Amino acid sequence: MFYETRTNNHGLPRDPFKAIVSPRPVGWITAISAKGEINLAPYSFFNAVSDDPPIVMFSSDGYKDSLTFIAETKEFVCNFASFDLRSAVVATSASFARGINEMAEAGLAPAPSRLVRPPRVAASPAALECKLLQIVALDNLDGVPVDRHVVFGQVVGVHIDERFLKNGRLDTAAMAPIARCGYSDYAVVDKVFAVARPANSDGDPGDKQAAE
Repeated sequence: MFYETRTNNHGLPRDPFKAIVSPRPVGWITAISAKGEINLAPYSFFNAVSDDPPIVMFSSDGYKDSLTFIAETKEFVCNFASFDLRSAVVATSASFARGINEMAEAGLAPAPSRLVRPPRVAASPAALECKLLQIVALDNLDGVPVDRHVVFGQVVGVHIDERFLKNGRLDTAAMAPIARCGYSDYAVVDKVFAVARPANSDGDPGDKQAAE
């Protein structure tokens, strides 16, 4: 099949776009307002865009509380969304009134960050403390604003639960990250494999090691 996104004439009950671009990492974002209000919410349009310096991004449908708070204080935390925390991740996606602490509503204990004001989720196996670089409002091909906003942040501090460090490497599969697929579906990474890359590859030198 083929369809044009301009008309979305796919003939299916649901738009398949997000099921194609999947699985997508979940950015579980903690933000704090200038008044000290805490917000915790998951974003499925999330990823790293650079490792030197380390930069992450997430995109929001609408100017939600996370963006409002980040714009005020210029800081946020990306908490690792794991399989063990899946129920809490989904619970914090609910719409709460501004000022309601989603972390508390989901029964999650906070842990202090070192370099930024928003707290991190204590039970999360890893967290990235970030300083805001910019918020970009998106337009479509016709130059019309689409109320989608991309937040870029530079990672200034990294927390890792040392239980997941094995032989000098982070055991991603042991942390069991969850990822967003299409519709109401999620995936969990519980197994990884290595493939040697070509010697002339432009990728990370660490990716060129032979498969173990």
